[in-house]
Amino acid sequence: MIAAVDFLNSLIWSKALIALCLGAGLYFSIRTRFMQVRGFKEMIRLMLAGHRSEAGVSPFQALTISLSGRIGIGNIAGVATAITFGGPGAVFWMWVVAFLGASTAYIESTLAQIYKEKDDQGQYRGGPAYYIEKAMGLKWYATAFAIVTVLGTGILLPGVQANGIAVSMQNAWGVPTAVTAVVTVIVLGTIILGGVKRIAAFAQVVVPFMALAYILTALVIMLINISELPHILALIFRSAFGAEAAFGAVLGLAVEWGVRRGVYSNEAGQGTGPHAAAAAEVSHPAKQGYVQAFSIYVDTMLVCSATAFMILSTGQYNVNHPDGSMIVNSLPGMETGPGYTQAAVESVMPGFGASFVALALTFFAFTTIVAYYYMAETNVQYINRSVHRGWAILLLKLAIMTSVTYGAMRSAELAWGLGDIGVGLMAWLNLGAILILQKPALLALRDYEAQKKAGLDPQFDPDALGIRNAEFWSRRAIAATPRAGQCLDASVADEV
Repeated sequence: MIAAVDFLNSLIWSKALIALCLGAGLYFSIRTRFMQVRGFKEMIRLMLAGHRSEAGVSPFQALTISLSGRIGIGNIAGVATAITFGGPGAVFWMWVVAFLGASTAYIESTLAQIYKEKDDQGQYRGGPAYYIEKAMGLKWYATAFAIVTVLGTGILLPGVQANGIAVSMQNAWGVPTAVTAVVTVIVLGTIILGGVKRIAAFAQVVVPFMALAYILTALVIMLINISELPHILALIFRSAFGAEAAFGAVLGLAVEWGVRRGVYSNEAGQGTGPHAAAAAEVSHPAKQGYVQAFSIYVDTMLVCSATAFMILSTGQYNVNHPDGSMIVNSLPGMETGPGYTQAAVESVMPGFGASFVALALTFFAFTTIVAYYYMAETNVQYINRSVHRGWAILLLKLAIMTSVTYGAMRSAELAWGLGDIGVGLMAWLNLGAILILQKPALLALRDYEAQKKAGLDPQFDPDALGIRNAEFWSRRAIAATPRAGQCLDASVADEV
């Protein structure tokens, strides 16, 4: 089965997808005039502003839901995997993907807000399937994405997270994988039965706490090894461009694995983040676009970088040569994954490292599984919008619990391979769509900036901007005066 999974990944994760991820991020950065740099201060302000409603969660809650999906096993085991197969230079390409991906996250998340709708329970729903249907008019394409997302987030990806939990628990305390699987499934069922509001309440408490604790631990290790920091930075940059002779054999793989694990970790362009973005209560779609762009920085620039510096500064990693030999073999016989990070922290804080990383990874991975369920449920809602879809939701809950059980008890290689298939398929479909549908998101950005410049709290009127089929916002703007789009004149719209 591993051979079949590897073959599928060789097709899905070809150089074409890597070029598409990087190219789309660069293109959107140029088209948004590098909003990920210009708008950094606004990202922080908007993240802490706003409120929730009966229909939607607050911008901060939406951020934490999306961070639940972004911050997971990829931030700990994924970084280790990238270093194993691509050398230290892979970390640089993860940074590149994050920087460019912030603009991609803005585009897809703003589109999700523009084309969101209320379900029959009065809750906001949205995401790629919704904006593909409403903006492109291609129901078959939207349905294809929804099916792939249910398959990816409901079946393929949860197993990766569960496997990371099981491996770290076994490394730290010798807990049998079967026990970890059962406990994880029980707790997961308790959370997902409460719906999006319980998911949001859970995420807004757990995500900031776990991310802060993990980063602080990394900072302590960096301070202890502060003399190594210049060397580590130089090693990353030299390895990324082939200037470090020792890692010349994996130069091409540094780009591939850096991009692959970067996309897996921060999810920019993958199409997962827009589901949470659509659930936010905001007065203008661009507001949540800014907030979601910031989530990419949190995920990769902070959490992934923390993992990379811990591993590299302590020397607790292996690097495989493409011919099967070892370039670096600091951890003989250890399978790539959370064990690298556990060994790194343990080497500096004996008796603490393995347990701390196991707890951090458990929180990271578990909240990701919860976020995956929300994304899968949103797409089940899209496929079956009738009030009689309870059976479909029940099947989804059973499927994700089965995936968690299976993933926890299988090899890490198989779990990661299946996860890569899910990520790759979603990225192909979503990136193609947002490259075609970018104009409404760009119009929203120009409109938001124009209204801010005029001293207004931006309000959104899609009809004034020439955006069609955004029914929720059209109804909302009917009674609004002055019209939200009045600050965006025709010449700017034509330019966009």
